[in-house]
Amino acid sequence: MTTLSKCMFATSLAMALACGGALHAQTNPAQAERAAPAPSAKSNAPDAFFVQEASASGLAEVNLGKLGANQGQSSAVKTFGQQMVDDHTKANEELKTIASGKSIEVSAMPPPDSAKAAVAMAKLSGNEFDSAFKQRMVKDHEKAVKLFSKESSSGKDPELKAFATKTLPTLQHHLELARQLP
Repeated sequence: MTTLSKCMFATSLAMALACGGALHAQTNPAQAERAAPAPSAKSNAPDAFFVQEASASGLAEVNLGKLGANQGQSSAVKTFGQQMVDDHTKANEELKTIASGKSIEVSAMPPPDSAKAAVAMAKLSGNEFDSAFKQRMVKDHEKAVKLFSKESSSGKDPELKAFATKTLPTLQHHLELARQLP
């Protein structure tokens, strides 16, 4: 990939990530951050907060995974990035199916801090990119492990609790792999 095409790809990806689901929501991330109701306001269903947080986090992992797969310098980062896309896409679809059966809305956008991080990371290359990607993946997966552990142990909805319990080992494995990235 030439330097110009890398730059064009990074710029395009950064714009797409910065907008997140903005086209769908007809707003930009800054507006969404100000205007989006709190997750608990979207549904009174048990575990709605978990669904909102897990779905937003999953979208972020897919977006950042694509960035890692395409822009990573090391093969380990590229491989891990693609694994994030594959694993989190699958988990996101499963969560969406469960949530829709309970009339719980899933997030249409990644968390605003993830979109901002993706924009910043898209401007990096080489070892700088790989280092920033590793740090973000560790941080995100520590947060996800905590969220899924809590749902697994104290969730109210049996199906969501089972989903969290089933998904938790994969997230823990992702955290281990992220910590081992170069």
